[in-house]
Amino acid sequence: MPLRLSHNAAGFSEDFDAYISRRRDFAEDVSGIVADIVADVRQRGDAAVMDYTSRFDRLDVSGGLRLDPSLIEAARDACPPDQIAALETAAARIRAFHERQLPDGIAFTDSDGVRLGARWTPISAAGIYVPGGTAAYPSSVLMNAIPAAVAGVSRVVMVVPTPDGETNPLVLAAAHLAGVTEIYRIGGAQAVAALAFGTDTIAPVDKITGPGNAFVAEAKRQVFGTVGIDMIAGPSEILVVADAENDPAWIAADLLSQAEHDTSSQSVLITDSGALADAVADGIESLLGNLPRHDIARQSWEDHGAIILVDNLFRAAELVNRIAPEHLELAVEDPDGLAEKITHAGAIFLGRHTPEAIGDYVAGPNHVLPTAQSARFSSGLGVIDFMKRTTLVSCDADALSRIGPAAVTLAEAEGLDAHAWAVTVRLNKR
Repeated sequence: MPLRLSHNAAGFSEDFDAYISRRRDFAEDVSGIVADIVADVRQRGDAAVMDYTSRFDRLDVSGGLRLDPSLIEAARDACPPDQIAALETAAARIRAFHERQLPDGIAFTDSDGVRLGARWTPISAAGIYVPGGTAAYPSSVLMNAIPAAVAGVSRVVMVVPTPDGETNPLVLAAAHLAGVTEIYRIGGAQAVAALAFGTDTIAPVDKITGPGNAFVAEAKRQVFGTVGIDMIAGPSEILVVADAENDPAWIAADLLSQAEHDTSSQSVLITDSGALADAVADGIESLLGNLPRHDIARQSWEDHGAIILVDNLFRAAELVNRIAPEHLELAVEDPDGLAEKITHAGAIFLGRHTPEAIGDYVAGPNHVLPTAQSARFSSGLGVIDFMKRTTLVSCDADALSRIGPAAVTLAEAEGLDAHAWAVTVRLNKR
């Protein structure tokens, strides 16, 4: 059964701490297996990737790792028109939101006459990992590829496993819509290694983004430093803060929207109404029987779900900040007022008519968000993740004469005489 806690009960702090400290990803340690795969791909390149694809995906790619571009274009025609229309709506909204994230440069001359600035430039190549087969997510293609395109990345590469040769046409249609034409039929740790280090067929990229299983996550961890990565994502999370005025069926659906992702997902309700809490719990039981993924959702809810009662919803902010959820719904009378008190959350959904699921597809902001309390120090995927900032400094002789002596003093204090001389020799040439 999901955990039930009351903020006023004795021992609440200890029980709450124990709950948020639970490890939800109980997968066995795969670091050794991944390290062997990464090393093998570095050494043998395409041959290793082909071997692992044959072993894990039961697919012979000896005829070529890359998906024929004609299949990408044909996929669009194979999809129902209403699905294509929905993808186009999502893509337009995602692009419009991310275009507003493009950063401005800096350029000014300070009071000492030093010209200073900063400019933003895109990375050269991005690799996007997309889960494949029947359990595929075209929305993830859009959420990863469109920010890269908006940033100006000139080469966007997608890897997508095709177990038993099975592809999802809507995933390929999403790639076509986002302008991705370089797609490889590979997945797992071997795909991450190929993107990071390159093979004869696949040129290396600068950054790898996108979700995957434990092997993919560990591979991203191991190649970080050779390439950039977006994050090490854990199981999905949703936290709903709701008052008594809500329809319990709505809240039940919202909680299960993340529970159905994975048995390790976390769904939490914080409310000041015991009646709502009971009604939501009953609503979840009713809804579970109608979900195709009911076994996954039920295990997630029973193993990791929680209902927390508080006497005042504005007190919920403290609990929310300690959980630092991936997704936060504020289904309350004054969501904006409560949101002002929230400092740690990946994405906040304001009001009773804003389910988290709308953010997964068509709202516009990115659905690649920090999990496992990492919203305390990180943000969701965005345009800046595909860019880097370079600072600019320019001194003329007068400007150097004003700030140079301080640099010499600090360099000498640190025992770095060549640093000091590099400035001094210019000062003496005046």
